Amino acid sequence: MNIDGIPTRTLRAHPERRVIDIIDQTRLPHALHWVRVSTLDEAAHAIRAMQVRGAPLIGVTAAYGLAIALATDASNVHLQAAAALLRSTRPTAVNLHWALARMESVLDPLPAEQRCAAAWLEAAAIAEEDVAQNAAIGQHGLSLFRQISHRHGPALNIMTHCNAGWLATVDWGTALSPVYAAHDAGLSVHVWVSETRPRNQGLLTAWELAQHGVPHTVIADNAAGILMREGKVDAVIVGADRIAANGDVANKVGTYLKALAGGDNGIPFYVAAPRSTLDFACPDGENIPIEERDGDEFRLVHGLDARGVPSALHQLPAKEAVTNPAFDVTPARLVTAIITERGVCPASSEGLLGLYPEAAHG
Repeated sequence: MNIDGIPTRTLRAHPERRVIDIIDQTRLPHALHWVRVSTLDEAAHAIRAMQVRGAPLIGVTAAYGLAIALATDASNVHLQAAAALLRSTRPTAVNLHWALARMESVLDPLPAEQRCAAAWLEAAAIAEEDVAQNAAIGQHGLSLFRQISHRHGPALNIMTHCNAGWLATVDWGTALSPVYAAHDAGLSVHVWVSETRPRNQGLLTAWELAQHGVPHTVIADNAAGILMREGKVDAVIVGADRIAANGDVANKVGTYLKALAGGDNGIPFYVAAPRSTLDFACPDGENIPIEERDGDEFRLVHGLDARGVPSALHQLPAKEAVTNPAFDVTPARLVTAIITERGVCPASSEGLLGLYPEAAHG
């Protein structure tokens, strides 16, 4: 996608130097800052501290993190320890575990002296597949948007939650990929962007939409329901951090509330995700681990002060009891359809297996 009109990806790999560069998303939308990742610990920190976020990008970063780790020690012991460290960074996003399992399946059979080069090649393959899959999601979602626009008129009002754009992937995004495809195809599309407290990832969505020239409006999370009830929303589309085998969807906390409001107002609710987000080993949403993050994410508000300097202020006393679940689970019955790189299907075990029949065999 574009930054100031320049095609840009969220991650730049430099295999000849055994490093990667990432966008520090904790500094967006106020500053675009690239960070060099040259050690295993830096890769783990980037994922844990949400310098990179979004399930697909977390998976790709973990793959490269493992490749970086093997530059200094490619033994079995170090390979297993590095993978374990990276797995521990974020529990809910299944792409992380999928990418590491794929890397290990390639690297385990190889002698130590071949592992580093092979790791960089496999990480690059995972990154390129992410781009291709997200572009395909965009085209499948565009077909749905065209159908909706024919029913509701030329102007298409889409609501999203959190950030599932190109910042959450290597390129294109998941939920925003159909939005970009619609915009680039000449459809009149406008996006309602919920702020997504407490991490405010909606501000990242607004930033990237502005960079690409897509009309949008930022709303408080709790304004979503009234906009739907007033008929100002034609469809809701979100990404996912994990989709269970029965179609239940884990995504950023607050997603469930939008699905409920959409269902009450007859508004289609779509979930866009690549194969790596589907967890056929997880039977339903009850078995998806929900990450509980530090309460200070809620107690503190980050932004720029009057001088334009990044700062944080307390909106709650330091000892105020809070709870901060990072995700919630939307039951499959509230999901109109799931959009993947292979097409569109019902949110059900039958629907998912219809697109991925090989998953029925383990």
